[in-house]
Amino acid sequence: MEITVHGHDAYIYTGGKSLKTALDAALPAIVFVHGADLDHSCWGLQSRWFANHGYAVLAIDLPGHGRSGGEPLAGIAAMAAWLVALLDAAGIARATLIGHSMGSLAALATAASFPERVTSIALLGNATPMPVSAALLEAAKNDEPRARNMINIWSHSPRGQLGGSAVPGMWLTGMNRRLMERAAPGVLLADLSACNDYREGLEHAARVACPALILSGSHDQMAPPRATLTLAKDLPGAIRVILEGAGHAMMSEQPDAVLDALIAFLARA
Repeated sequence: MEITVHGHDAYIYTGGKSLKTALDAALPAIVFVHGADLDHSCWGLQSRWFANHGYAVLAIDLPGHGRSGGEPLAGIAAMAAWLVALLDAAGIARATLIGHSMGSLAALATAASFPERVTSIALLGNATPMPVSAALLEAAKNDEPRARNMINIWSHSPRGQLGGSAVPGMWLTGMNRRLMERAAPGVLLADLSACNDYREGLEHAARVACPALILSGSHDQMAPPRATLTLAKDLPGAIRVILEGAGHAMMSEQPDAVLDALIAFLARA
């Protein structure tokens, strides 16, 4: 479905449910926020499961991504403000935010800056701060195919590079490359720059009052588990879970394990 946020159409995948169900104020709401150069489709299993188990699900395409209009947002703070505007447009008072990589930074910033709108947060593939190498930024600016190849290699564990899909016959790295290639020129650079420029993460973490999950892959080269150690200390009461053998692309490499971790977290929260 599409709703209007800040004058542009914003696409929301509802897990196969109707608009009435997705915006039912009686249901606990979950907003899934994708990472750099991606869109809502990275949350396939997780969004469908929660939509069919008593939640109002909104798996979004950020502005300039997927089917959403507008330009990519210039910074994590802008993403946090946009997420709140999305909740306003959808008539949702409070929601759990589940974000991956760049999306996890947006979830963190939203929980710190708009605590009254956030029930809980799950941060997948997070590093706070999340510096981006100069080589990758340069490639994103001048040679997007090369940048996407770099990200694709670093996003997958050794098993994911060889195959490793939970669905027989599916090629993880090939699918991820095609997904990134659907993004418009300039989106990747805008997203990586937003991650690189976000310096307030640990300050924001100290201000978060809601339940939080930090979910990492043991073989994540983009955001290794050690990158969350300081965040876990600064984020009051955070639960930290490491998926053995998973890389940064954990939702496709280990979809069931990611789902199980989210189910267990929301049961506690």
